Amino acid sequence: MFDISDYLKKSSKAILSLSKFEKEIKNICEEILKVKKNNNKILIAGNGGSCSDAEHFAGELQCTYKKRNRKAISAISLGTMPAAMSAWSNDFGYLTFFKRQVEAHGNKGDLLFLMTTGGGSKNNGPATHSMNLVEAAKIAKEKGLKVIALNGKSGGELKSLSDISIVVESEITSHIQECHITILHSICEILDEKDF
Repeated sequence: MFDISDYLKKSSKAILSLSKFEKEIKNICEEILKVKKNNNKILIAGNGGSCSDAEHFAGELQCTYKKRNRKAISAISLGTMPAAMSAWSNDFGYLTFFKRQVEAHGNKGDLLFLMTTGGGSKNNGPATHSMNLVEAAKIAKEKGLKVIALNGKSGGELKSLSDISIVVESEITSHIQECHITILHSICEILDEKDF
């Protein structure tokens, strides 16, 4: 039988472990502030639940978090264009969809913000499913974008391709996602304190 208390304890432990990434979270905020100052944009992507988190984060940046008079930050969630996604995936395959989006929207000075519970791997296994993010990161680096990644498990190939990478210390997908949303909200809290 599912033990709710045990689940919450494990989730809480994973979230509490994020305090060791305080420096990285602050550095991510500084990169976002640079993007805002230079009139660049943030491209955000993930798969599945991470795609929902990408859309959530883009909404927080474009609109407001708590501070109602905070200026807008240009952010695009790359997974929320179903016509483009279905056309490209049907004709060329999903592996290169986010790569194509970065080719279309990414410019030097922009920021690519990726979320994945695995991080991508050429080897067989669940992490293989995030190779589309690895492809996006590679083209982003070629085009002069900085890459930020929120990962889990081993961090996968995306860890080494990122300028800033936070690898959540958990093998449990749901706990990694819970940590990612906590990191995103921490970023929003810090941005609300900054004066644009």
